[in-house]
Amino acid sequence: MNTPIVSPKWLKENIDNPNLVLLDASQQTNVMGISSELAQLQIPGARSVDLNGDFSLKDTSLPNMLPMPEQFEEASRNLGINKSSIIVVYDNLGVYTSPRVWWMFKAMGHKAVAVLNGGLPNWVAKGYDTEPKKENTYAAGNFTSTLNKNSVKSYEFIMNNIHEQKCLLVDARSSGRFNGTAPEPREGILSGNIPNSINIPFQEALENGKFKSKEALVKVFDNAKVDERPLIFSCGSGVTACILLLASEIIGRKDTSIYDGSWAEWAERTQNN
Repeated sequence: MNTPIVSPKWLKENIDNPNLVLLDASQQTNVMGISSELAQLQIPGARSVDLNGDFSLKDTSLPNMLPMPEQFEEASRNLGINKSSIIVVYDNLGVYTSPRVWWMFKAMGHKAVAVLNGGLPNWVAKGYDTEPKKENTYAAGNFTSTLNKNSVKSYEFIMNNIHEQKCLLVDARSSGRFNGTAPEPREGILSGNIPNSINIPFQEALENGKFKSKEALVKVFDNAKVDERPLIFSCGSGVTACILLLASEIIGRKDTSIYDGSWAEWAERTQNN
């Protein structure tokens, strides 16, 4: 798979490939309070990803943290995912949680993974079939996880980078939250930003629930004065940051990573110091 995103047409033409695994990354709730009219539907044969459960690190107060490789491997095998699987991820909000799942598989060393551009709404708009959401069990897969440690950055790395400025930190939250003029959705956390970071609200990469064209995405990054340094993306809890990281990959950027703790960790730790 040579592209990080695929179209509904591509998925329709390849959906019967025995190696294809279709993952539904839709979640029942989100901190932004966005809901979907398609919440009870899925693309036929899709397997639900429990992003807040099996696919999040256990025993931490921080939301949506990348699991340890062993946990990720077990959760993937339980969904019947194999080393040979061609994975396509979508969600029912267009593009929202699906890039997070895409990035997690990439971080764990799986290359054959892409996001369905426009997600379930775009699939439905093309007139393709859906079915009621349902839970299934699957024969255990043989998926293996090998964490690429360069894919994820720690609080300590971000702290050092404030002074070293070897990487550019890009925050995907709204401008209000970034500038401290709008509240954070998580109780007890002040809004604001990490020193020397820049802001590209994730919505700027999208249009009508789909990624903008490569040319338009280049302009988004150019307008934000993104330079050639390696890029680190953050947001509130590491989810929408992955939208921008995927957008950066569409335009050819490769030296990218996620600050997984994102603002939830940064604010908690700096406010408590």
